[in-house]
Amino acid sequence: MFHGLLFPFPLIQGMIILTLAVSVPKLKPPPCKVTCERASSLQQAVFFIGLYTIAVANGCTKPNVTTLGANQFDETNPKEKMQKHSFFNWWMSSIFLGTLFSPTVLVYLQDNINFSIGYGVPTIVLFVSMVIFLVGTPFYRHKLAQSSPFTKMTRVIVVSIRNWQLPLPCNGEDPSQIDTRVAWHKSSIQPTKSMRFLDKAAIKSNSDSKWTSCSITEIEETKQMISMLPILVSLILPCTMIAQINTLFVKQGATLDRHMGPHFQIPPASLVVFVTITMLVSVVLYDRYFIKVLRSWTRNPRGITILQRIGTGIFLQVMTMLFASIIEHRRLSIVNKEAHTSLSIFFLLPQFVFMGLADSFLVVGQTEFFYDQAPDSMKSLGSSYTMTAYGIGNFLSSFILQLVSDITKKQGKGWVLNDLNSSRLDYYYALLTAVNALNFIFFLFVSRMYKYRVELFSSTHERTKDEAEKGGHLEF
Repeated sequence: MFHGLLFPFPLIQGMIILTLAVSVPKLKPPPCKVTCERASSLQQAVFFIGLYTIAVANGCTKPNVTTLGANQFDETNPKEKMQKHSFFNWWMSSIFLGTLFSPTVLVYLQDNINFSIGYGVPTIVLFVSMVIFLVGTPFYRHKLAQSSPFTKMTRVIVVSIRNWQLPLPCNGEDPSQIDTRVAWHKSSIQPTKSMRFLDKAAIKSNSDSKWTSCSITEIEETKQMISMLPILVSLILPCTMIAQINTLFVKQGATLDRHMGPHFQIPPASLVVFVTITMLVSVVLYDRYFIKVLRSWTRNPRGITILQRIGTGIFLQVMTMLFASIIEHRRLSIVNKEAHTSLSIFFLLPQFVFMGLADSFLVVGQTEFFYDQAPDSMKSLGSSYTMTAYGIGNFLSSFILQLVSDITKKQGKGWVLNDLNSSRLDYYYALLTAVNALNFIFFLFVSRMYKYRVELFSSTHERTKDEAEKGGHLEF
């Protein structure tokens, strides 16, 4: 995990490349006069190398830094365990504060000064952040990884397939006598009855090879990572909805009156700040007040279960896209009546605020879920599930947009054109509403089938096997 945290170095390198790409005359197209000159192959190559360097570095850094932060709390300590329930709320709040900087200060610098300053400032800030992180290294609680989780999971699957003809014990006892304690000897994993075919990987053989027999712990860890995959699939489409914020939502803003007073225009990209502010306020209120009220009613330390929080976020997303469709329909009706609309950019404020409210439940919830439910030795891999959902969601957003655009153009008037005033973006948002509503039903189904990870801690907070079996199901 710690090696993954060293990827701020490539992250800084990527930012430096992007800064050079917008600063060095030979690495950027000349200023537009009558028409804009196309970027050369070299200029495009340098720019995309910077982007993909940042993408790879982020993929390695983000899951690990989240895991490192959560690992600073000892779950065997009752006080720290309660504090950990608030960690992800405040962790995401710090990220939201950081993202406020991008659509406000950076966009202003890029629009009113130049792109060199706009990219140079975050590069310097990133370097300072890395130095601060490295200075604190001696004070972190760090759990050393003992083996690759992918190797471990692959071994369990391969050995279970190899032993598929062998019978499992029918008396309920473990097929292996290998010690089931995890690496840090603080907890043991409760054996489960799900995916029993994987239990065949624990049947002993005469060989000493690791690829002929696996421990119960390894099998249960693999089961847990596999059991989260349906939840991961159900979160891809909500991540596609999040992608609309920085694409179509912002493009809508460019069609409206962006003036605030006689001398200032709001950059369309700065509309994202309303999402971030809503998320910040919502997360703080959720942690300080909402949880306390619900905790007294549900007896759950988190107020509601993690999956209930995610489900609330998805439902609010469905409502957001519905509101966006209605608002866009109203905008188009005004545009069709007037040659030039004086409609304010704040006309779009409700859909940005509702999306921020939805994300305060969804984004924090899924980050906490994949960390919390991953086995101790696979926390970083669990956190990477979140980034996987975002990555696939962004690609899916582009695919759906292109598919709908191509199909509707063939049928006549396209729903999504370069000119939004000639488009039917309200229909497109309505389609996303319907698709996300169906996905919400799918999420409810897989959530109902999901069993929470059960871990028995060697402390006064141990749970009995009966309690563990009762406590797994999601209650909606």
